[in-house]
Amino acid sequence: MLNELRHFLLVVEHGTFTEAARRARLTQPALSASIHRLEEHFGARLLHRGRKGAAATAAGEALVPRAKAAIAAFSEAGRAVAEVAGLRVGEVRLGAGATACTYLLPVYMKRFRERHPGIRMRLREGLGEHLVDAVSEGELDLAVVRSEEGEPWKNDALIIVAAPGFEVLGAPFVTFPQGASTREILDENFPDAEVVMELSSIAAVKGHVRAGVGVALLSRHAVEGDLAQGRLVEVEHPKTPLRTVFSLVHRGVDRLPPAATALREMLLRDRDRISSRRRRER
Repeated sequence: MLNELRHFLLVVEHGTFTEAARRARLTQPALSASIHRLEEHFGARLLHRGRKGAAATAAGEALVPRAKAAIAAFSEAGRAVAEVAGLRVGEVRLGAGATACTYLLPVYMKRFRERHPGIRMRLREGLGEHLVDAVSEGELDLAVVRSEEGEPWKNDALIIVAAPGFEVLGAPFVTFPQGASTREILDENFPDAEVVMELSSIAAVKGHVRAGVGVALLSRHAVEGDLAQGRLVEVEHPKTPLRTVFSLVHRGVDRLPPAATALREMLLRDRDRISSRRRRER
């Protein structure tokens, strides 16, 4: 009905069907048919037709401001959609584990904010299975997880690290609590390991390992700086490195809002050549 409303307003504004048809780039019969559809829709005569032109009836006069408001509202809605589609406004709800939040995503978050300063970013840190559930329930748009599901993004490797000079033979492990995927991988691959500490953050784990409390199984991404600066050393072991892959999980590309679509595309443009299908998340 928006075109019919526009045609009606043209007739009211210009006073003749001839001029309104010219402005609308329609034939006069086509314009008359459009007005007839509108009158049928409202069940009332909207225009008086006379020798000197056309004028709004009482019903037509009542319709004029509402027709203008309807057209303006539709135009405003179109601009709002265009702003979102053009990434001038919007929101991205992203979830990730501690490793991805701390060591992988910051550079991408900075880059995305620079490109799209009007987009609000929401980043939630959590355990992989909880984040996948949040995506499924619509609480998050995207999640970066180690999982069998999703689009492969970044390779990772879990390695054992220790303080320089620390006696690693028979050393206990500093690790995360039950429920963390790194802990699950530790328990699966080192079932007889002695766990001396269960800590919630990567920084805390590394701090106690640097202090000589024990060794730790950690993502290589999380310890690259420590290894380069000599604060930690990699411990050689037949079972390590344990290869894993970070993936992007979502409910489907067609269900992502424009801002989340743009973030997904930016991340995947920089994805690794995936060398392993095993995916878990700390």
